[in-house]
Amino acid sequence: MVSRRQQLGAEGEARVADHYEARGYTVLERNWRCRDGELDLVLRSGRTLVICEVKTRSSAAFGTPAEAVTRAKQAKLRLLARHYLDTAPFRPRTIRFDVAAILAGQIEIIEAAF
Repeated sequence: MVSRRQQLGAEGEARVADHYEARGYTVLERNWRCRDGELDLVLRSGRTLVICEVKTRSSAAFGTPAEAVTRAKQAKLRLLARHYLDTAPFRPRTIRFDVAAILAGQIEIIEAAF
């Protein structure tokens, strides 16, 4: 059974993937997993690989979505990106880490967030 929180997160990831695709990006992976964790979205734009962490909240009662991407989470995402690059279908020239913050249905993409 999928919880309401999991459903909210999945819907947010789908909306963000659509947002990127509408801007010409190619979605390479959704919820890519390895033994150390998961990348929400892996995208490509030309020779740029974009790792996007999606945070969806229905309210800011427990902080904004972007605040949930702590320094520890950033370090984890960098580690996961290194693992992904071991099997990546291409060698990117640039790697960018974005945060997609969805609050009450509104999407904010923070490019090169860290």
